[in-house]
Amino acid sequence: MISFELPEKLAEILKRESERRGITEEEIILEALSGFLELDPEEKAEFHSSLSEKYLSEAEELLRKGDYVQASEKAWGAASQILKAVAAGRGKELRSHGELHKFASALRDETGDEELRRLWQVATSLHQNFYENWLPAKVVEESVQDIRKFTVKLKEIMTRRPK
Repeated sequence: MISFELPEKLAEILKRESERRGITEEEIILEALSGFLELDPEEKAEFHSSLSEKYLSEAEELLRKGDYVQASEKAWGAASQILKAVAAGRGKELRSHGELHKFASALRDETGDEELRRLWQVATSLHQNFYENWLPAKVVEESVQDIRKFTVKLKEIMTRRPK
């Protein structure tokens, strides 16, 4: 992985655009690079999958520090990124919460795995918790483990072709 620093003004613009569009700063960078590099679906899927792992690791670290609100958002990010990875591998791009929910539902229908619905709802609750801070610490801890399970299931789906 390459790391670099952006000039402060550019970093502020990137952060504002991320907040305005409701996507991560990394995703904005991916979009910009895609216009120049012609990334194929597999490369985009790998990007989202890597970002999912990064966010899940950060969520687990935040749990250890007792920051349940930030851990909730990182776990949500991990779930949404792995879902985007599956979609990207199929040549689809998910750009909104609605598209994420529809794709999660389609995967449940495709696989017949009812647990996907429940695990995705856990992710949605964690996203809401970031804004409202209403979940007890133990629930956040258990939910982050559910997101780990969700990512494992979706990585397995990525290795299979749709029915």
